[in-house]
Amino acid sequence: MIPDLPLRTERLLLRPLVPADREDLLAYRSDRETCRYVPFPPMDLVEIDRRMAGMWATRDLPEMAGENLTLGVEHEGRIIGDVILMRPAEPAGTVEIGYIFSPEVRGRGFATEACRPLLALAFDELGAHRVMGRLDARNTASARVLERLGLRLEAHFVEDEWFKGEWTSTLVYALLDREWRDGAGRSSSVP
Repeated sequence: MIPDLPLRTERLLLRPLVPADREDLLAYRSDRETCRYVPFPPMDLVEIDRRMAGMWATRDLPEMAGENLTLGVEHEGRIIGDVILMRPAEPAGTVEIGYIFSPEVRGRGFATEACRPLLALAFDELGAHRVMGRLDARNTASARVLERLGLRLEAHFVEDEWFKGEWTSTLVYALLDREWRDGAGRSSSVP
């Protein structure tokens, strides 16, 4: 299933990544602090090109376990971040969202604004029962994004993962389809 792309918000354009985006991607995906809480190390152009030719090349919504859709977030003609919809293996009916943004634009509501259309794709196009976001418990800025999107904290796993050389704790946030239908996560205002 191919969504109608690009997706437009008040300030952003969400679209497939293209090779011309590689320098914008490198600017934040190579930054050690930006990558501190995400499940990959800082990237170089070789890794960005590899992903561009592989997992980032898909234009389909993730219908099967292990599939994902990554979209670049464009603002004023450049990529300032990227968002992802993932279909985890378990539980059935669940879709996971993720996001990473340039440190230059943090604190301006772009992550929240970019994730709202992802929620719409997950619930309205994919028919998800539940959308979740997982994060390192130390990543308080990311937790605030999920809370602004209407996701509720469901779990706090203490030192559950050996991650980048240390034991870390994981937070799991989620939103159900009935909550989405009742208006959670749909606010059009930019925080």
